[in-house]
Amino acid sequence: MPSFALGEPIPPDTAHAVSVSLPTWKSNVGYEEGQEWVVNRMVTGYPRFFIHKSVDSLAREIVAVYGQVGHHSMLFPTPGAAARCLDFIKQRSPIDASTHLGSVHLVLDTTKPSSQLLRQLRPRLSAVLFPQQSYAVAKQYWQHTGDGISSRRAEFCLGLLSDGMLVPSSGPQAGLETQTRPTRGPRRYQRQASLDTSLPNTTKLVGPGSTDDSRESGKFLEERFGRNLDLALVERAKSAIRRRIAGSLTQEVDLTHELPTPDVGSNTRGLQSLEEHDVYLFPAGMNAIFHAHRALLAARGQLKSISFGFPYVDSLKILEKFGPGCIFYGNGSSEDLDDLEEVLRSGERFLGFFCEFPGNPLLSCPDLNRIKKLADEYDFAVVVDETIGTFANINVLPVADVVVSSLTKIFSGDSNVMGGSAIINPESRYYDSLKKTMNQGIYEDAYWAEDIIVMERNSRDFAARIERINTNAETICEVLRKSSLIKNLFYPKFNASKSHYDAHRLSGGGYGGLLSIVFNFRAQAEAFYDAVDIAKGPSLGTNFTLCSPYVLLAHYQELQWAAQYGVDADLVRISVGLENTEALRVAIQAALQAAGAVGHSSDVSVSDDQR
Repeated sequence: MPSFALGEPIPPDTAHAVSVSLPTWKSNVGYEEGQEWVVNRMVTGYPRFFIHKSVDSLAREIVAVYGQVGHHSMLFPTPGAAARCLDFIKQRSPIDASTHLGSVHLVLDTTKPSSQLLRQLRPRLSAVLFPQQSYAVAKQYWQHTGDGISSRRAEFCLGLLSDGMLVPSSGPQAGLETQTRPTRGPRRYQRQASLDTSLPNTTKLVGPGSTDDSRESGKFLEERFGRNLDLALVERAKSAIRRRIAGSLTQEVDLTHELPTPDVGSNTRGLQSLEEHDVYLFPAGMNAIFHAHRALLAARGQLKSISFGFPYVDSLKILEKFGPGCIFYGNGSSEDLDDLEEVLRSGERFLGFFCEFPGNPLLSCPDLNRIKKLADEYDFAVVVDETIGTFANINVLPVADVVVSSLTKIFSGDSNVMGGSAIINPESRYYDSLKKTMNQGIYEDAYWAEDIIVMERNSRDFAARIERINTNAETICEVLRKSSLIKNLFYPKFNASKSHYDAHRLSGGGYGGLLSIVFNFRAQAEAFYDAVDIAKGPSLGTNFTLCSPYVLLAHYQELQWAAQYGVDADLVRISVGLENTEALRVAIQAALQAAGAVGHSSDVSVSDDQR
């Protein structure tokens, strides 16, 4: 259980890792404050917060070809995502900045020789171009929505762009408004084209190494991709993932053979009418939440939503920034439900009720049975994020209209690919309207083929891994509960809301792999974190145990706001993995011993006004 050097990917030597090593408490603070000794060593980071270097390289190349001096670019898999980003920037940027926006949509140049493999893949890319003043706003859109491209797509498209095989599209998809024309970039990239126009067939991108070596690299690109991915398997991989999420595929499968015919009405979700096509796949978990919200707005109209319980940071931002807003019940308590019921009785109506089960990082669970009764009586949709509980432990679909999950977490486990899912409950009163809106424009098939293949492979032993993780987490909890250093331990089995969790726990299901602790003093939390001999960085649900001062990372600029909902700035979150149980016990005990050796105060790492 080694720890890793500052800024290195977790797992190490993983090109598409979704976590990064922040091995000390001080390095987490340094990251949040943008201190050079931290940020200059960052090889990677969590993809919605840190622009992967492959994505950044591709964005720079596109700006060089199509942008103006001083332009930046955000990259998206579809024109629709780019259009939404443009709208977001226009609404929030200074007036002078919002008038200097552009977009370009790149597709495979079908006039050039290419393999059937490449044509079937239909690589595409949409870039939003904007001035420096709009960068922070554009980055917000990227982070909140999960609409951005993956690093694997970026690598592949960068190779195609360099070989002149990606060109601006013409036709309906190129119809986005463009406020400015690009100036020509470096001479090696000069083109006789403007944004959103197609190039003459004779036009050739003069890119780096655009000689016979370039053609050879293009050939290598296709051959490499072909070896790693048989396109005949992509649709089967999607199907296998959807069936696993629906609970109708529980055994491991070989994608080189046809998938077994699912038993009609047989799944672990307990709904006989649930079918594979009710499961939608997205490039990220937050993207699933974003599009579930969009679908509800399209199906039910412009109504406010309810955010219930202390939420993951971007879940709340989506409800606040896209659409008419929301009301927020940060404690997620029975008293909050009482207050909501009074509001509903007064005549106010809502779009949807969004919650996590359990929540992050306090692992508390709302009373879904009571919520379902209120939803039936007062006509609002219930959207439950089951990422932390996982559908191997709990079944919340019968009391929800939509269930979302981040597949990036324990469903994958390997911390090397992003993904998300949304299930529309076929027994929901909103089923027909939601299916219609999803299938007629809200849902875009934006999940990159390589990511799909990796996700399917990673998820084959999902159920078996959960059993080990449940056991390890409970073992760690027992060690922590005996320590006099711990002021609060948050875990579904020991929380006051245990009965709410148990109401939806599967037979044989456990309490998951996530727990949080608060020490008596900050110095103890810092010492424990610095000493614990496990991986330390953002994300959760990894096959290896991963520790984070979560509140510092997620809410550094709003620590006082978080504290009013019982979320302590010094909270330490542990995502438990598959390691040897005894080895984990020893590592936690050793870190507790280090925490016990410090005094009650230390150098202040978080300023008093931020607390």
